[in-house]
Parts: sequence; C-alpha cells; structure tokens
Amino acid sequence: MPLPPPRLFVLIPCAGTGSRSGAAGPKQYEPLAGRPLVAHTLDVFRALGDRLAAIALVVAPQDERIAQVLPGFPGPGEWLLRAGGATRAQSVAQGLGALREQAGALPHDWVLVHDAARCLLQPTQVDALIGACEHDAVGGLLALPLPDTLKAATADGRVAGTVTRADKWLAQTPQMFRIGLLQEALARMGDAVTDESSAIEGLGLTPRLVPGSAQNFKVTFPDDFALAAAVLQARRAGADQ
Repeated sequence: MPLPPPRLFVLIPCAGTGSRSGAAGPKQYEPLAGRPLVAHTLDVFRALGDRLAAIALVVAPQDERIAQVLPGFPGPGEWLLRAGGATRAQSVAQGLGALREQAGALPHDWVLVHDAARCLLQPTQVDALIGACEHDAVGGLLALPLPDTLKAATADGRVAGTVTRADKWLAQTPQMFRIGLLQEALARMGDAVTDESSAIEGLGLTPRLVPGSAQNFKVTFPDDFALAAAVLQARRAGADQ
C-alpha cells in the first residue's frame, strides 16, 4: 500500500529558561508589544492555515505558566506536548516522539522545527522554505549569508586572524526535515548538537540553505526585546496605512 502524501508539522521547543535574556522567567513568556513573545511566534504558523497538519509546543513537564500565558492554547490542530528536556536537542527529540504518539505524525512527514524566541519570522519566509524543501531529498533551513567580517580570537581576547566569510551562513529556523530522518539523526548525534541541521549533517547529508531575513533573529539578550518591539510596531504601522 502506498504511503499517504507527506504532511507538514510544526514543532516549537518552548522549554528553555532564557538565562541570557535578563528576564525573571523564561523569555518566551515575557511580554513583547503587549503580548507574550511566544504568542507572536504562534501567529506566524497559524497564518498558514490548513497547509499545516498541526502546530505543537514542547514545554517542560512541570511547566505551570503555559496555561496562564496562552489561555487559548491548544486550539484546533494544535498540541501541547509536555515532553521538554534539559537541552534543545532533548526537547526536539522527545517532542518528535510525542508528535508521533499523540498527533499521529508518520516518519515520512515533514517537521518544521522553529525557535520560540524567533518571533519576527513571517509566513512568506515559511512558504519559501517549504517550497524549496518539500521535494528535496534531505530538507533544509532558513539561513542568512554572513554580512560582517568574521574574526577568530585568542584565549586572551585578541584577534587571531580574519576568517573568510564568502561561504559562511548564519543558521536560522525553521529547519525542515523528515520526522523519521531527524529522529535517527538526533538519536545518533546526542545532546551536543545545537540545531537540527547539525544532527542531519552528522549523518553525512547536506541540508539546503534557503535565504532568510535579518529580522528573523532570536531574541536572546535584553536589548533584543526593544528591537523586536520596534520591528513589530513598524509592521503594524505599515499595515494600517
């Protein structure tokens, strides 16, 4: 019997503590432009409607804030997976397992793994990633060609040399791979990998680089909140004109 056409699932790891952000709690729950940061992230994927089979948030098993921060979540086609781990890789691996068990995802289905703190992603960028990867043998990720001069450093904080940037890219998310392949890669590579592409690369495969946007940055440090709020405000002003 032939397999059904592959579906598109979204998995958003949301179990981190955000220790570098300066926030009192997890940065994904902090207010940004009047709403929790993660709510802006969810809006991006909700805008894609029935193109997606499901949107899943992976939170820590003991997370008690999620119900207060997102009182309407999960809605139709959404899943709250209490499967988060101590590292991003653990949260993604355990989230994929829960996605298969609870939402019925299959190994040949696609998953788009996205950072909860990349709240400035736009639906058109997700469309571009899907279009570039849905017929690819491996999958791929949004990424940005490195715009700045790159320096290598010595142990005492001096320049050790200048690294050519011609072939360097900054990895972003979403990162889009087959669920079964990504599960295999994460199981083999362990918790040390910091993104899904690194795990896939560990299998000897070469993910596709899909040009992203400088606005799709990860809110990490205290100043990033102000910058993200300014971008959201500018977008709203543009939409109102």
